[in-house]
Amino acid sequence: MILHDFISFDILRVIWWVLLGVLLIGFALTDGFDMGVGALLPFVGKSDAERRVVINTIGPVWEGNQVWFILGGGAIFAAWPPLYAVSFSGFYLAMFTVLAALILRPVGFKYRSKRESAAWRNNWDWALFVGGAVPALIFGVAVGNVLLGVPFELTDHLMPLYPGNFFMKFIKLLSPFALLAGVVSLSMLLMHGAAWLTLKTEGAVQMRARTIGSVAGLVALVTYALAGVWLAFGIPAYQMVTEAAANGPSNPLLTEVVRGGSWLDAYAVRPWIVIAPIMGFVGIALATLGLRAGREVSTLLFSKLGITGVISSVGLTMFPFILPSSLQPSASLTVWDASSSHLTLFVMLVCAVIFMPMILAYTAWVYKVLWGKVTTEEITSNQNSY
Repeated sequence: MILHDFISFDILRVIWWVLLGVLLIGFALTDGFDMGVGALLPFVGKSDAERRVVINTIGPVWEGNQVWFILGGGAIFAAWPPLYAVSFSGFYLAMFTVLAALILRPVGFKYRSKRESAAWRNNWDWALFVGGAVPALIFGVAVGNVLLGVPFELTDHLMPLYPGNFFMKFIKLLSPFALLAGVVSLSMLLMHGAAWLTLKTEGAVQMRARTIGSVAGLVALVTYALAGVWLAFGIPAYQMVTEAAANGPSNPLLTEVVRGGSWLDAYAVRPWIVIAPIMGFVGIALATLGLRAGREVSTLLFSKLGITGVISSVGLTMFPFILPSSLQPSASLTVWDASSSHLTLFVMLVCAVIFMPMILAYTAWVYKVLWGKVTTEEITSNQNSY
């Protein structure tokens, strides 16, 4: 018996669905506060010294945090190639906008202090704002579109087709529900960035971060609840009528899917998944209260709990769907028909088991070494700081 036959194809698919979720959550928990801090920069730092303090709270860690983004993209490419092909085709302009915004971050870090000009530094501070706020918003808009269903079709050769021209593909993504999901994402990451600044700074910067973060937390709570109600009563779900054969090939067209009912019907079928939205609401609420009360470590932990719950609630509610199609429901991508081969998933799993603990251990060590607050005195006396 071949080694990879000890784990069935469908079990490997579920494992990689879970691992993809872990990578996306890891990205949101780490690089999420980087984006939140960037978006908060012009508002929590009033002087050049204060803004340098804010930048240096994430300066030593943002590159390592972005590894989770690369790992997530790599996992989609290798484990879920149809998802990679279909999503990147439809979200091309949105992805380009995200990458352009993310490129502003390293450029801003490197060039901001190259000149003493106040106007020069202020312009780069707003570039860092764009590098944080725009991806945070667009990632949420993308999730909203996934819940709505993406307007694509598949040919008999599994080639994705999107109607409309290049520009209209992007405009169609900006529906009211998708924008609401974007607000959830942006406000949640602003709260997360504020929780990080509360932990890493002191004085006026910390106070401003607590004030803005607590407002962002309230916005996240309200919009997350509103999105849930909208999802329950205003957006039809997708349901599988017939499934492809167990352990069968990855061909979405072998599955029959219809649209109807509510996404929240999943909670009647799998009641245990209610833990995810509970984590989302409780985590965000406690993080908001922590910001108002001035607590530090617990606030960041509760913020992480809330983000984990919000992202998990999307994945668990949609399971087994990964990318539904609003134009051709039977072309919808699911866990059972959008993966790489059995052998590919097994080899990747072996690599993940070996290297993921190394990444986690190194990340934990880095944060331990860099533990402590960033002060104005430290920044102004250190010529190597940003």
